[in-house]
Amino acid sequence: MLYSPMARRGMVTSPHHLASQAGLAVLRDGGTAIEAAIAAAATLAVVYPHMTGLGGDAFWLISEPGKPPVSIDGSGAAGGKVDAELYRRAGLAAVPVRGPMAANTVAGAVSSWQLALDVSAHWGGRLPLGRLFEDAIHAAREGFAVGQHQAECTSRNLDVLKRQPGFADTFLVKRKPPAAGTMLRLPALAATLERLAAAGLDDFYRGEIGRAVAAGLQAAGSPLRADDLARHRGMRRRPLSLALPCGTLFNTAPPTQGLASLILLGLFQRLGVTEADGFDHVHGLIEAAKLAYRVRDAHVTDPARMSVHAATYLTDGMLDRLAADIDRERSRPSEAGTGQGDTVWLGVIDGHGRAVSFIQSLYHAYGSGVTLPELGVVWQCRGCSFSLDPEHRNFLEPRRRPFHTLSPGLARLRDGRTLVYGTMGGDAQPLVQAEVFSRAALFGQGLQQAVSAPRWAVARGLDGNAASGIQMESRVDGAVVDRLRRAGHAVELVGEWNSLLGHAGALARRGDGMIEGAADPRSDGSVAGF
Repeated sequence: MLYSPMARRGMVTSPHHLASQAGLAVLRDGGTAIEAAIAAAATLAVVYPHMTGLGGDAFWLISEPGKPPVSIDGSGAAGGKVDAELYRRAGLAAVPVRGPMAANTVAGAVSSWQLALDVSAHWGGRLPLGRLFEDAIHAAREGFAVGQHQAECTSRNLDVLKRQPGFADTFLVKRKPPAAGTMLRLPALAATLERLAAAGLDDFYRGEIGRAVAAGLQAAGSPLRADDLARHRGMRRRPLSLALPCGTLFNTAPPTQGLASLILLGLFQRLGVTEADGFDHVHGLIEAAKLAYRVRDAHVTDPARMSVHAATYLTDGMLDRLAADIDRERSRPSEAGTGQGDTVWLGVIDGHGRAVSFIQSLYHAYGSGVTLPELGVVWQCRGCSFSLDPEHRNFLEPRRRPFHTLSPGLARLRDGRTLVYGTMGGDAQPLVQAEVFSRAALFGQGLQQAVSAPRWAVARGLDGNAASGIQMESRVDGAVVDRLRRAGHAVELVGEWNSLLGHAGALARRGDGMIEGAADPRSDGSVAGF
């Protein structure tokens, strides 16, 4: 069994070691779990800029012992003048992934930080923003070593990214992608963080920074305007929940796919699987995922446009009916598939048992690629998930929020543990979450073993087949792979460790106050605790 780090006074896990250390330093200074999460998130915006940043969206689950968990929705809507006709007039058949026309939704991450700090203040949190941003500002101004994942990601997407406004001047070194280990400095981003620390986070939307963002986006060709930023507000919301024999699970409500994450685990529990990593485990999660994705794809969108309440699909009767459609021995076709998703999940638990499950993203690598060089901010492309088809559940309309793959997980288990867990991975997030959760909560594995174990995801059609294929790490037992293929799964082996199958992490606080943690070896991350 792999060793899981332990601590008592606080712990952070994130996909970059400098971010984990930034969060730990705040905990050591007496900060709350929320304050530590913001320090880590700000540092990730610097040292993991291909995955996250101030120009992205974010979602939180926050747990305080003895109280209902809190959810924060930090997603932004399409601009007031952003509609399907705008793209048709531009000769586009779909919202692009890159370029100014992909930068069509407000970035909500910074607003979510403020809402989280409001919760932290009720806990007695009082560290100033300047302290929370200290490590991020230092790394941006003095430089940091580019990680292997960033280097590979930049090279892989270079042809399209180097053509986007401001990108080359900010993220390339002598017009070339920086190699792993190269020092990269982002002085404009350091200045932006310093301004926000001095003026407050609201400045990003309705102050000097907000005006500079709006002017820069408009100059680049984005359809967003200053009024879109000024209108934006993050939201506190009630998370979705699901009671299972092992405990109560929580995830974020629409427009996220948190509903699919809970449906998947609710269906899998009904299969009565008792062992990890055998055929029943792998096949059961895959088939449950297909049904969960079917519900997601039929219904989840901006909640203001949904005709069915998400909790409808979390009742015992509905889950029983869905579970009856699972064939224990055979694969069923599915239209769902694994899409890209460049995201960061991080978790924090402090010495008082307060826990944070946090996820923040630009969506695809470096988002739209549109970069505001005077601010050091790259803008997300979350709006590319909109459809131009008026019959589609995610039809592009002004002020509408797009569907989100982002969905952090949290559970209060009957054995006394509070568990936070999550991953990047686009459409695959619910399935990867379920792989980690089932191993750790149902089958008794340590967190690091559960996170490091081989992964699989439902893939888009392989070799022209219907999308019932599976992308699977080759460390999965060969006998299990053979049986999956006999059951009708089109299995594609994708190497021993594949970062496209998620950068996961998890923390668990036991009833005795000890905190266990795990970070994903597929990332550049680490666990930091004391």
